[in-house]
Amino acid sequence: MNLDGAGVVITGGGGGIGGALARRFAAAGARIVVADLDGDAAARVAEEVGGTHIAVDAASDEGAGHLIATAKAELGAIDLFCANAGVAPHGTEAAPEDVWAQAWDVNVMAHVRAAKLLLPDWLERGEGHFLATVSAAGLLTMLGSAPYSVTKHGALAFAEWLSATYRHRGITVQAICPQGVHTNMLAGTGPAGELLMGASAIEPGQVADTVMEALSDGRFLVLPHPEVADYYAARATATDRWLGGMNKLQRKVEQELGQ
Repeated sequence: MNLDGAGVVITGGGGGIGGALARRFAAAGARIVVADLDGDAAARVAEEVGGTHIAVDAASDEGAGHLIATAKAELGAIDLFCANAGVAPHGTEAAPEDVWAQAWDVNVMAHVRAAKLLLPDWLERGEGHFLATVSAAGLLTMLGSAPYSVTKHGALAFAEWLSATYRHRGITVQAICPQGVHTNMLAGTGPAGELLMGASAIEPGQVADTVMEALSDGRFLVLPHPEVADYYAARATATDRWLGGMNKLQRKVEQELGQ
């Protein structure tokens, strides 16, 4: 994809991976709309990259409509939409219903609602690019968070469906699936997250570097941690062995954290 002059929208763009994408894309000549629930954070990144900011809840139906309409008015056309906003709540199957509902809205339905609004124009034009920040949890799982794991699988499934359904009509879909990244989200996972992902965590800029490489060839899976491909293959071809290894890791976490 040629970013020079492209109109790009990034949700969750006020920091972390979203902020890093905004900087890389702007450096390549893109015109950026930074959307975030935290309007001040969005404004700071937008000012840095010479873009526009929108304080919005991109997960709600009303918020998605406002975002797309405002971004179109600003950019003229949206060439690349980065569905990057996400939440990572703690919890098991017993997590409260509102926790499950929020994870579903932000991690899955925000993507669905954006696509519903973007696709008519893209299909008419015969081109469009949807970049979803999914997480390796969507390919594997995330110990300690059932809502995050389940909804990230949903985000990946929706991205796969979009690609399978519309790629012959000019729609490119890519899914970013990193493991740990040094963001506020990782910090919020506490000692368990540090134990599971701290050693292999990378910087948001490294994710953005991998995305820039992937934009050049359109690959569906964008893997800032290349080893995730091997884990994904093991999950598919040696499922019981893989589950046994994950359970062993779960027991290690429980032992080290005194759970």
